[in-house]
Amino acid sequence: MDDQSKHTRFFTGSLIEIQRLQIDLDEQEIPSMIKNNFQSGMRSGFYGGSPSQVELFIFEEDKEKALPILESFKEQMGI
Repeated sequence: MDDQSKHTRFFTGSLIEIQRLQIDLDEQEIPSMIKNNFQSGMRSGFYGGSPSQVELFIFEEDKEKALPILESFKEQMGI
């Protein structure tokens, strides 16, 4: 990764799903970032987003390595 690395949206789901997937990615040393508009809105005092629409982002260059992890996660979760 360098200063030119870009994030790409990898998965959208509930916070619990996102946190579980993030653990699976961490185990393979794939960094990720959560974007939760609902939680951000609540902290700011206004509504923003949906609690079931939390987004998980990864670096574009990690996508190929992360896709098998996502497929396994979806199978386990019945998604």
